[in-house]
Amino acid sequence: MDTADLQSITQLLQSASRGDTLARDQLYALLYGQLSRLARSHLSRAGTISLDAPAIIHDSFMRIEKSVGKPDFVNRKVFFAYASTVMRNVIIDYVRERRAGKRNFGEREVTLDTGVAESVMSEDRLLGLQEALVELERTDQRCHRVVEMRYFAGLTEEEIADVLDVSVPTVKRDWRKARAFLFDYLREAA
Repeated sequence: MDTADLQSITQLLQSASRGDTLARDQLYALLYGQLSRLARSHLSRAGTISLDAPAIIHDSFMRIEKSVGKPDFVNRKVFFAYASTVMRNVIIDYVRERRAGKRNFGEREVTLDTGVAESVMSEDRLLGLQEALVELERTDQRCHRVVEMRYFAGLTEEEIADVLDVSVPTVKRDWRKARAFLFDYLREAA
């Protein structure tokens, strides 16, 4: 995207944040491709669940619209960091519903794709990671935001530093601290 497109997106985000439905619809159409890539990235980490990218995008967009106290989307980086968090929550809520017996409890999802990547998490590990992230947020909110933006939204250290208004070395330090915290938490939970 060129500078004009980025400025247009920023203007649409700000207008949509103020309740402009036309801006919201234009924004949705403009960003759908990027949101789809982000949703597929989340799904690849989540394992074999029966959600697809369009369902996650739709549910996430509805949650963003309904959320109270959502951040002022000053630019696309802030929006994508927030959207990534919402997408992760959509997946976690889906897994929890399945666990509660509302959908296929106890049955393993079978798909036509048998080549599952090694990085795919089981539902137990996904829920464990969610618990660890909640605890990290209670302990250190900035480290939590760094994890969300770097791991889930795919932002670079420079972009995260810009969004959080901190230095790149601070982001690197927070990333190391967050990884150590999550590693210890998940090891103790295992």
